[in-house]
Amino acid sequence: MFAALAVRNYRIYAAGALVSNVGTWMGRVAQDWVVLTELTDNSASALGIVTGLQFLPIVLLTPIAGAVSDAFPKRRVMMASQSLMGLFALIMGLWVLSGQMELWHMYVMALLSGTAAAFDAPARQAFVSEMVPPERLTNAVGLNSASFHSGRLIGPASAGLLIAWLGTGPTLLVNALTFAAVLVALLAMDVDLLAPPPDRTGQGRAKVREGVAYVRRRPDIILIMVIAFMHGTFGMNFQITNALMATEIYGKGVEEYGITGSVMAIGSLGGALLAARRDRPRWRLLLGSLAAFAVMTFFTATAPTFLLYTVLLVPTGLTALTVMVSANAMVQLSVDQAVRGRVMALYMAVFFGGTPLGSPLIGWIGEHWGARWTLLIGTIACGLTAVAATIYVMRHDNLRLRLRASWLRPLALERGTLTELLPEKVI
Repeated sequence: MFAALAVRNYRIYAAGALVSNVGTWMGRVAQDWVVLTELTDNSASALGIVTGLQFLPIVLLTPIAGAVSDAFPKRRVMMASQSLMGLFALIMGLWVLSGQMELWHMYVMALLSGTAAAFDAPARQAFVSEMVPPERLTNAVGLNSASFHSGRLIGPASAGLLIAWLGTGPTLLVNALTFAAVLVALLAMDVDLLAPPPDRTGQGRAKVREGVAYVRRRPDIILIMVIAFMHGTFGMNFQITNALMATEIYGKGVEEYGITGSVMAIGSLGGALLAARRDRPRWRLLLGSLAAFAVMTFFTATAPTFLLYTVLLVPTGLTALTVMVSANAMVQLSVDQAVRGRVMALYMAVFFGGTPLGSPLIGWIGEHWGARWTLLIGTIACGLTAVAATIYVMRHDNLRLRLRASWLRPLALERGTLTELLPEKVI
């Protein structure tokens, strides 16, 4: 489960990333609370716009950022992007602390932070393959997700307590400080042990076109990206849905809102660790977890009490994270190293690309249809995607589900035909 930590560079990086992830989730909770309670009167639409602006640059800039991550050392790209994100977090915290923050200021800061994140994401995703050997790549991807959701486990609850004790400004400043942990980790690495991709030649636009052309020739990657788009656009909006469910449906405050994020991270962390144990995820894991996620969001949306809602966030987080890690690892393990940065850039653009559309839409739905529908829309979208993707894989890849139930065996022996319908190649 922790094999990648045997690699020194990855171990150093993972330690710095864990500290930064805690701060990132603290910053997200504080930012949402500023928008909901200090800048607006619990406006779901405003919160959706802020979230959308954070991810809009990923759609517009990530393909170019992928070419940058393939053309330059990813470690240097990350040092620049992490420094900028830390600076923007510092400015946001000082603005809130001084009492001068206005809603349009938050829009601007969200857009600037998203711009830096657009260059950071593909470099960070592809940098994993430079730190660890191929046989430990899936394990490292899973541990990265575990680190991210460990931060999600600690960060929101810590943010709820800090906001209640000190306010949103100091909490945002703590987030700014944690970016230094990643920078220190990147500086402490042994550069000679990194394995850079073999090809750093070519013009930027040509590299972008090469990445797009590569993906167009790979229907399996396209299908994974479709799944990632639907999952990210309509399912992964818990930054908005948890806030609306806690405040509007259950009448809770910032402490309880922070707890929802931490509780959901328990399931997400479990999913990440389970994914880290797998050498290579398969289609049945990805499609099955997507279907399970749709089922869990339905139960979560219809939970009658805050306690039951909070408990259901654990399996919801587990299934959501399994989808994310499986899709990420399947893409990384199936592409050539020379184009991995560009392909992962396109993947991240697709995964987060629906957020600028989905987040304002989810906010609008929350205001006009009610908070529960912000979750139910994910149930519908992800459920239909799981069914359609399963049918596509079974038809085009000539794959079939193997029925393992023991009660089918007598039926197969009696009729003598069922076993002929179950070929050995399975999802």
